[in-house]
Amino acid sequence: METELDINQNSHFKEMLEAGIVYGHKKSKTNPKMRPHIFSTRNGIELFDLQAVISALDKVKDFLKEKTGQGATVFMVATQPAAQKLIEDFAKKHNLPYMTERWLGGILTNFKIINQRVNYYLGLKAKKEQGDLDKYTKKERTKIDKEIAKMEKAFSGLVYLNKLPDILFTIDTIEHKTAVNEGKRIKIPVIAVMSTDCDPSKVDFPIPGNDHSKASIEWILKYLEPAFIKPADKVQ
Repeated sequence: METELDINQNSHFKEMLEAGIVYGHKKSKTNPKMRPHIFSTRNGIELFDLQAVISALDKVKDFLKEKTGQGATVFMVATQPAAQKLIEDFAKKHNLPYMTERWLGGILTNFKIINQRVNYYLGLKAKKEQGDLDKYTKKERTKIDKEIAKMEKAFSGLVYLNKLPDILFTIDTIEHKTAVNEGKRIKIPVIAVMSTDCDPSKVDFPIPGNDHSKASIEWILKYLEPAFIKPADKVQ
């Protein structure tokens, strides 16, 4: 007889297949350390073991639920086109810091300097909104507007990062090698969605799965979303 757990898993597997989570890269690009998470190869493309994916996701979900319930800050990072908007929208929904533009070296390892730049940006933006820049010439205001626009693109997701994050969450460790390395240097847990070409030993919580498909990333975020809770949300 099929149990409730079996039914839920079967339902998840169907959704995961439809989202394309199962698809990795060509076999020739496979990192040997990712082989335990691979089910088979078809037409030269590696296919993930969906049970392994679910197991990894549940491990991450439990970890996140515990840590966010204690008030931990999760820093979301994804700069590739398939993930940018998804990560930005998800982070804004949960008031999380994020980076979806080119990674600025030192965000974590030189946080004090980066934070000073963010505060400068916020101060300049506030002055503009309050009309304090009206005293400048048109040429000067145009120059300041361009500076604000440039900083907006670089720092908009960092305004939520008023202290070093407790957890780093990223999509594709190869694409975000520098971010992962910085996370490890400041000794915070790193969670990463990673395809077959990645090394799962580089992070604390690897999530094997398609890291270059919008549908795949969207499904993974939806599955993990219940874990992004706040202390105030807990039932007393």
